[in-house]
Amino acid sequence: MAFTATSAVPTLALNDGHRIPAIGLGVWQVPDDQAYDAVRAALDAGYRSIDTAAAYRNERAVGRAVRESGVPRDEIFVTTKLWNDDQGYDSALRAFDASMDRLGLDYLDLYLIHWQAVGLGKYIDTFKAFQQLKADGRVGSIGVSNFTAPTLDKLIDACGEVPAINQIELHPRLIQTDMRAFHTKHGIATEAWSPLGSGLVLDDPTIGAIAEELDHSPAQVIVRWHIQLGNVVIPKSVTPDRIRSNLEVFDFQLTPEQMALISALDDGTRTGPDPDTFGS
Repeated sequence: MAFTATSAVPTLALNDGHRIPAIGLGVWQVPDDQAYDAVRAALDAGYRSIDTAAAYRNERAVGRAVRESGVPRDEIFVTTKLWNDDQGYDSALRAFDASMDRLGLDYLDLYLIHWQAVGLGKYIDTFKAFQQLKADGRVGSIGVSNFTAPTLDKLIDACGEVPAINQIELHPRLIQTDMRAFHTKHGIATEAWSPLGSGLVLDDPTIGAIAEELDHSPAQVIVRWHIQLGNVVIPKSVTPDRIRSNLEVFDFQLTPEQMALISALDDGTRTGPDPDTFGS
C-alpha cells in the first residue's frame, strides 16, 4: 500500500514514514459532474495527489477518474475526509466504508477528520477509529483538518499518536504562524486549504508586482510561497490550463524579501468558518 511517486512534483515526509506530494488538486465545491474531468486533467498534467471529502459529494467522480486515469494506483495519493455527522467510533468506521464504496478504491492514502467540532465531543473516539483503520491496513496515514492547538494537544494525549497532517485554511491573508510553529514542534505536516484565499489575494498589488517581476501569474507566485514555507498545498480549479499552471512553480524561486512581502499581507482574514465554533 506504499505510495511511490514518479511525478516531477516533490514529496514531503510525514511522521509515519509515508510521503505526500507537495502539490495536489483540491475538489471542494466542484460538482460531481465536473470533478471527473478536473481530476483526469490534473493526473494528465502530472499531479499525483487528489483531495476530496464526503461532504464534497464528488467521491464517486474522483474515484472513477483515479481508476480510469491509466496512472498506477500506487502513484496516486488520495485523501478524503469524515464529516461531522459521522463522528464517533462506530459511525466513523461506517462512514469510511461508505466513502470507500463511493471511491471504488481498495485502500486510502490519507483519512482526515474534517472539523474538530469540539461541541460534539467525539473527535477522540473518531481518531481511535482512524487508528483501527490504519492498523487494519485500510488507510496509510491518518490526520485531521481544521483543528486548533488545544484540541490537538488533547487528541495526542488521549490517543497516543500524533496526526500526520492538519489541513487548515492558509493563504497570504491568513498565514497561521502560530499553528505552523505548533505543527513543526510536533512533527505534523501543514496542509493549506483555500491556498489562494478563494481568489481574495490574486488581485493584490504586492503579489501582482512580484508576479510581473518574475514573469509568472499571481496564482503561481502564491503557490510558490506555500512551497517555500514548507506547506502541502491543494489549489482548486476545473480549468485544465489553470490546473497545469498551478503545478508549474518549480522553475523559479521567491527571494527572502519577496516571501516577507507576501507574508506581510496577513490580516487574519478567513474565507471559511472558524474552527472554534463551526460544527459544534
